[in-house]
Amino acid sequence: MVSRIARVRAPNPSPMTLDGTNAYVIDAGGGEALVIDPGPPVAAHVDAIVENARSRGLRIAAIALTHGHPDHVPAAPLLASRTGAPVYAHPHSEAPHDRDLPLEGELAVGTTAFRVIDAPGHTFEHVVLYDPREAALFTGDVILGEGTVVIAPPGGAMRPYMQTLARLRDEFPQAQTIYGGHGPRVDDAQAKIAEYIAHREMRQNELLEALREGPQTIPELVARIYGDTRRALWPAAARQMLAYLVPLIEENVVHAQLLERPLTPEETAILNPSWESIVGAEHAPLIEAELGSMLKLDRVYRYSIRSTTLPN
Repeated sequence: MVSRIARVRAPNPSPMTLDGTNAYVIDAGGGEALVIDPGPPVAAHVDAIVENARSRGLRIAAIALTHGHPDHVPAAPLLASRTGAPVYAHPHSEAPHDRDLPLEGELAVGTTAFRVIDAPGHTFEHVVLYDPREAALFTGDVILGEGTVVIAPPGGAMRPYMQTLARLRDEFPQAQTIYGGHGPRVDDAQAKIAEYIAHREMRQNELLEALREGPQTIPELVARIYGDTRRALWPAAARQMLAYLVPLIEENVVHAQLLERPLTPEETAILNPSWESIVGAEHAPLIEAELGSMLKLDRVYRYSIRSTTLPN
């Protein structure tokens, strides 16, 4: 059976977008198409989305945004002006949009009712859409085609993210494929969801095992847990560590002690790097949005185990 889903990859490869942001043009039936995550404001990319629909005899009737990050959104108004299609987004999204997505409801396009679920974690205004005709989940940056997702405070949070993954596992056992915001299609949805859950549990366990050996700062945890990762990625790993530590502190598992001293140059390079010097001026704004870099980590805390019991 020929799939009704076409991917149009944006020409914006970067360390955070892999080989580019995926836009999806879905034949929703009745000659209408839904476009999910049109991507960056590149004229040739918008042309490619329009041409994909035209070549399949489809009229773009709706545009949906999974979340508001700048590699997924800016093409939406351009595509809307070309097609007249309304732009849908999470009710709390600050991205320009015409209509709110019906959370925990259905978005009707053509003859298809796409289920919409609130999916916080990577951001707090993230959604996942499900196409029942294709048994396909459109996960944005909740689950990618390869690699894992960055969860960084204050724009993201680990516990809501884990709850979102659990929802996908428990509520969509019939899902067969995953179309993520980056990377290739996933053909075994259940295995990928289980892999993501296991990875998060592993990282939290690694962090707690490290702290059981003695109090440590985030830079020390990064060097220990991500020591085999390229140093250019250590600042992203630091934000990831913070995402695990925040709920563990709130759950009274970990204690944070402020160290009354300035950051060393090595700590600054991990906690507050110059992103332009790492990825260049073109990609720095996206990195800052993804990693919550508006939250300056300009103080050093030493973290220690308060309890050896993991939270439920």
